[in-house]
Amino acid sequence: MGSGPPPLTRDTVAGVIARFLEERGVDRVFGLCGGHIMPIWMRLDAEGIQIVDVRDERAAVYMAHAYGQLQDSFAVALVTAGPGVTNAMTGIANAHVAKVPLLVLSGVPPQPQENRGALQDVVHTDLVRSLTRYARTVRDPALVLQELDEAVARALGQGGDPGPVYLDFPTDTLRAIVPAATQREEHFRPKPRCRVLPDPLAIEQAVDLLWSAKRPLVISGRCARHAAPELIALLDALGAPYLDTGESKGLVPDSHPSAVAAMRGSVMGEADLVLTVGRRLDFQLGYGSPAVFGKARFVRLSDTVSELRDNRRGEVEILAPVDLALRAMVRAASGRATALDRDWAQGLRRKHEERADKLRLSMRSAPADAAGRMHPNTLLAHVQDAIGTDAIVVADGGDFLSFARVGMQCGTYLDPGSLGCIGVGTAFGIGAALACPTRTVAVLTGDGAFGFNAMEIDTAVRHQVPVLIVVANNGAWQIEVHDQTQSHGKVVGTRLQLADHAAMARAFGMHAERIERAEDLPAALARAKASLPALLDVIVSGEAMSSDAKTGLAWVPDLQPLAAWDDAERAWRNSAG
Repeated sequence: MGSGPPPLTRDTVAGVIARFLEERGVDRVFGLCGGHIMPIWMRLDAEGIQIVDVRDERAAVYMAHAYGQLQDSFAVALVTAGPGVTNAMTGIANAHVAKVPLLVLSGVPPQPQENRGALQDVVHTDLVRSLTRYARTVRDPALVLQELDEAVARALGQGGDPGPVYLDFPTDTLRAIVPAATQREEHFRPKPRCRVLPDPLAIEQAVDLLWSAKRPLVISGRCARHAAPELIALLDALGAPYLDTGESKGLVPDSHPSAVAAMRGSVMGEADLVLTVGRRLDFQLGYGSPAVFGKARFVRLSDTVSELRDNRRGEVEILAPVDLALRAMVRAASGRATALDRDWAQGLRRKHEERADKLRLSMRSAPADAAGRMHPNTLLAHVQDAIGTDAIVVADGGDFLSFARVGMQCGTYLDPGSLGCIGVGTAFGIGAALACPTRTVAVLTGDGAFGFNAMEIDTAVRHQVPVLIVVANNGAWQIEVHDQTQSHGKVVGTRLQLADHAAMARAFGMHAERIERAEDLPAALARAKASLPALLDVIVSGEAMSSDAKTGLAWVPDLQPLAAWDDAERAWRNSAG
């Protein structure tokens, strides 16, 4: 028998990592165990940090993503070497695009075995560097604390965009002692976030533009998540129409007089000034193109440069925490009359209410198909009744996500984001439910998307996570089926089984039911809510087409994401030339 590993004390690198995380307020780490990270794993447990052990490393990163986002802090995923890191890379990429602060930790073979063909010997940092704000292998025990300190600062966006960071450690380094002299309190200690006050001149210039505009429009994104009161105060003062995006859905209630989500296309084309609040002008906003926004000028506000001048420059660009900047705008405009065209704004609101009321009515009365399968909107209407309008909704999939994004009202909304990273649903739901245990969390997912991380129902059961999972089961990758049928005249490789996901969930000890009739949904939802975690596998029609399917998103036009925008872009470019 071998001598075995040495004892893992609090002064080993693994022990210092665990102590650092505890000092920084980390109460949970999401991960999947392996030999190269075992020292960290065991010291986390020794320090009282809960380990949420998962079934796939992608899910560990997804859960940390949702958990940290809802707690407004960085979160931690711990994955083992080699395939553990490569499995995690999709989650890291999603957090990179979403600018969510994550610390991803891993291990590498002991230094005497480096580059000799050791088990799981891969240079991880080369793989993840383009997806992270910081990526290092830490070999010297004396450097562990300053590397952790630097990584967390980078993750939180101190000096750049927030996002995922990555550190790994040779296993022999993890077992080594950190010199007492280098265990400096300055590196353990949590640091206050740097909040730079907005430039008063830029605030005055922005207010002049906004309050003199006849048709101003406010669009919010990622940075507005924790500035809802300030955003609402600005809307109250200015009276401008308001659009959320997937990054900020739920911040401003639909009852607010500025909310005009149902008039998205019209208001984007009619506005003469657009204020973006922590939002990139990416594909979801037509890249800010004049083909979509007409002659509108822009005011850009964000706490990160990458959301300040992408695609369209602002007449004014304010780099500052958005809550401070919005508060300063309201103060600067105090007592000032706005030039807002109130007939225009009120007309948009009336039409929004008419469309929203019509949508709610049509969702409840949506007809079943010829085979008797319910419309996806029928399912969503019943879910809305069951969970109310203040729940956390996680939407996942292609066609079904589009139905849910348009049809559901909620207090907080999560989805795959602009990376289009379907499959996050169940893992996001678990992370969200752990972050907000007193709130209802509902995962609304298509059957294709559910399959990516379906095994995480086992994680939900083992950790008793109170999450409701609703699978809209139509036996297909439906948005691609629609695209293939319309564009190519045949369906190739996009059909699935009408699998019994409820039976799978029951096999792991989860309360689960399969529902085929709409009239059975209210009682089934009530039973599920009383038995969380729970899953409902609901058979829905594949014939219904979502707004995304109708607008051409699936076939990927050349210049813009939607067919109508693509046509408009071509016309604008030709006229501009």
